Amino acid sequence: MAVVQRQLVVFDFDWSMADQDTDRWIFEVNAPEIRRWTEDNEGKIQFTDMIAQALRDAHARGVTRDQLEHALRIMPFHPAMVRAITNLKAADKTTFFCLSNANSVYISTILKEKGIDALFTEVVTNPAQWEPSGLLALRRRVDPSGPQHSCAVGCSANMCKGEELEAFYARHAPMYDRVVYVGDGSNDFCPALRLRSQDLLLCRTFGGLHKRIAKEGGLQCTVKYWTGAWEVEEVFKTL
Repeated sequence: MAVVQRQLVVFDFDWSMADQDTDRWIFEVNAPEIRRWTEDNEGKIQFTDMIAQALRDAHARGVTRDQLEHALRIMPFHPAMVRAITNLKAADKTTFFCLSNANSVYISTILKEKGIDALFTEVVTNPAQWEPSGLLALRRRVDPSGPQHSCAVGCSANMCKGEELEAFYARHAPMYDRVVYVGDGSNDFCPALRLRSQDLLLCRTFGGLHKRIAKEGGLQCTVKYWTGAWEVEEVFKTL
């Protein structure tokens, strides 16, 4: 690949940077019956609202902050991904940006555990905070009572990742020579459509993003498919 002077790497979090889904994992570890409830209600309730309710239910059943934080710290996260991020950042030409439908507490807890939190310029996600009672209070990034995003591609109500990516560009102008986007889910399709011919999409093979690319197409960027974090590390070594 061509040498560039200013590069942006954008990471989705669940099943992209991490090797699990935070929203589901914490209940699998601590409250499997609530995990089953989320499975049965997915698609019936807006997803972020559903997880917020699940967190309230877990708290009411006695699941503690320590238990949730422990689950996050032990969640699968491949060492090759830590190496890939650390080594590319050390080359001093790359900005890292996390753009995720998880939440701020999940992501910050895990990034700190892996020692890479300081390597990310921004994390854009759903806001969450611990209440004194130990409840993790979660809300949508886009408040349902306020102005809504205008996405027509299919992003969920809580966030349009394409609009958030464009807003990041505006905050950190001038534009980057190359953007590398690492994602897996169908909600990563909207920002992928905004990548240019010189940009690179690293698409994990077993998620909704792969299916949308195959069905809808329309991307201008180069697409590389991957399954394991070691393959991301290989690509990052060429950047």
